[in-house]
Amino acid sequence: MTIDQHKVLIANRGEIAMRVMRACTQLNLDFVCVYTQEDRDSAHVHLARELAGEGGVYKIISYLDANELFAVADDAGATALHPGYGFFAEDFRFARRVVRRDRPMEFIGPSWWVIRDLGDKINTKRIARSLDVPTVPGSDRPVYSEVEAEEIAASLFEFQATQGVIDGVIMVKASAGGGGMGIEEVGSFEEFRSVFRRIRNYAKRNFGDEGVLIEQRIFDFNHLEVQIVCERGTGRQIHFGTRNCSIQSSGKQKRLEVAPGFAPGVIPYTFDAAAVLADITKYSLSMAHEAGYDNVGTWEWIVTPKGEPFLMEVNTRIQVENGVSSIISRVQGKTVNIITEQLRLALGEPLRYTQDDITFEGIGIEYRIVSENTEHRFTPCAGRITRLGWQDHDWLEVHTHVPKGEEYEIPMEYDPNLALAIVWGKDLDDAKARGLQFLEELVLEGTAGGREENFHTNIAFLKKKTNRILEF
Repeated sequence: MTIDQHKVLIANRGEIAMRVMRACTQLNLDFVCVYTQEDRDSAHVHLARELAGEGGVYKIISYLDANELFAVADDAGATALHPGYGFFAEDFRFARRVVRRDRPMEFIGPSWWVIRDLGDKINTKRIARSLDVPTVPGSDRPVYSEVEAEEIAASLFEFQATQGVIDGVIMVKASAGGGGMGIEEVGSFEEFRSVFRRIRNYAKRNFGDEGVLIEQRIFDFNHLEVQIVCERGTGRQIHFGTRNCSIQSSGKQKRLEVAPGFAPGVIPYTFDAAAVLADITKYSLSMAHEAGYDNVGTWEWIVTPKGEPFLMEVNTRIQVENGVSSIISRVQGKTVNIITEQLRLALGEPLRYTQDDITFEGIGIEYRIVSENTEHRFTPCAGRITRLGWQDHDWLEVHTHVPKGEEYEIPMEYDPNLALAIVWGKDLDDAKARGLQFLEELVLEGTAGGREENFHTNIAFLKKKTNRILEF
């Protein structure tokens, strides 16, 4: 089947669903879209009707009901499924079911076994260490023995002391846990034993596995990413540069991303920033090759104040911030769309270019426009959008599921993101000036819902942080 014979089920919502729709249209791909009752007024539903007609939109109960999604796929005759991000995007069992069911489809993402192997943080750390890729110091397997645990803890406190950390901290985690459950910080070796026992008992009681992970807690780091794109079946990998995602909410949710990840020669770092970017890119590509990676993915890193990189995890999906990498990337001199590349490669097309064909121009900034109270632990703000608008510029892209010119009730069942704005500048100063210009021109008004008296957004927070981007 050639690529233009496929029909894609977009199994997601909001701005990512809209970007996938436009990518499908660019590739002459038919698509079908889904929405829930809570999303009935979302612009992604309006755009789907505009581009695919009434038959291209299906109402479902939940984005997390696999059987319902497959029923839509069968009724619509979809031959491929794009999971977007979140929901089923990194669920290898779901991806395996997509390709193995009685009426199999293509999964727009890495092969299911790649998602399985790299979605396991312990296995990812083992692969990294086998290739001498630096990882966060600590155990690379569940620890059950108290004696072994104390040896690891002692070595980590000693390591932090050599780094000049006066009050070292290590993390004790339930290895079978997730979502922030079963994690405690330990500030001294003397208290480690009781915490280890407590987490081990918690893990056994809640997860049926008393294995514990012990890792160094790294403070004051920068969060960097490497955007990898791979061809299916050939082992060819390329990269679309780096991003810096260090500006986050108090809950460690990204709010502002910049590409590339550092600005060597512009900002006076205390380490060789260009060498760090080169190293994390090289390490990411070597892991992609070793793991047989075969689509779009992101290698996430932390970099210490001394310029030491440590692999954090691999995200086996398209990222929210893929657009900020696209905006600085050129293939044979032309702008690139990472989502169209993801679709093409997943549907069997070749890469068509090498790393030598890729160049990078300027600086990109992505702002996540969110209804939240940044002064109160970034609490999501319920309510109704009464006005959202901005000035158009040739250096600006805005992606939003808020209907243009209409009031919009924010569905609190999902994340509170309202829009993504991507700004391009010829250099750092230009990008910052344009970013601030966009934020000044942006109009976002609403009425509060729930217990809030005032409608809150993070625009002031983004303005404040713009002047510090890429600084360590």
